[in-house]
Amino acid sequence: MESGTNRRLAPPDDGAREASVVRLLGPEAVERARHGDVSAFESLYREHAGRVYAVCLRMTADPVRAEEHMQEAFVKAWKSLHRFEGRSAFGSWLHRLAVNVVLDAKRAEKRRAGEPWPGPDESDEGSLPLSAAAVDHETRLDLERAIAALPPGARTAFVLHDIEGYRHREIAEMTGTAEGTWKAQLHRARRLLREALTG
Repeated sequence: MESGTNRRLAPPDDGAREASVVRLLGPEAVERARHGDVSAFESLYREHAGRVYAVCLRMTADPVRAEEHMQEAFVKAWKSLHRFEGRSAFGSWLHRLAVNVVLDAKRAEKRRAGEPWPGPDESDEGSLPLSAAAVDHETRLDLERAIAALPPGARTAFVLHDIEGYRHREIAEMTGTAEGTWKAQLHRARRLLREALTG
């Protein structure tokens, strides 16, 4: 992967190369990628892309944006890999980087719209949007669909706290907002999910 490029990583179409990639998983791949080995970095991409995409999708509820954020996270990882010191697992470092990419995008969107984040539209006491709530009563919403239907602030709080395991303090630090805001958003998210899954 050339420095400064935005090219997308893709699985190889060559079986021999695929076999060599498999042997580069884990710490060896990280160390070689830190020294500029593109194939080692591509193996890290294959190893971690699924989880990174999943967290981006849960936070955005938009497959196209999730893909864009995932790609941006890997581009940033490549550019800053020389600063990865191994104090945490590579997957944890990459995961947090991806979360920050999504949060930065949310903040930028709100700034462009001249709104605070999370804003008033995300903290009202309404229920799920009609499109998500008006579901055939014989078919229950599964958890992923219910999470996707949450308002953005509530969804972010639920994904980061209940799924990804971040503490309220960590979420507040990452977003630059008050800890109490995220406690309230999490409470709201759990209430809305309960309504969606039992209603």
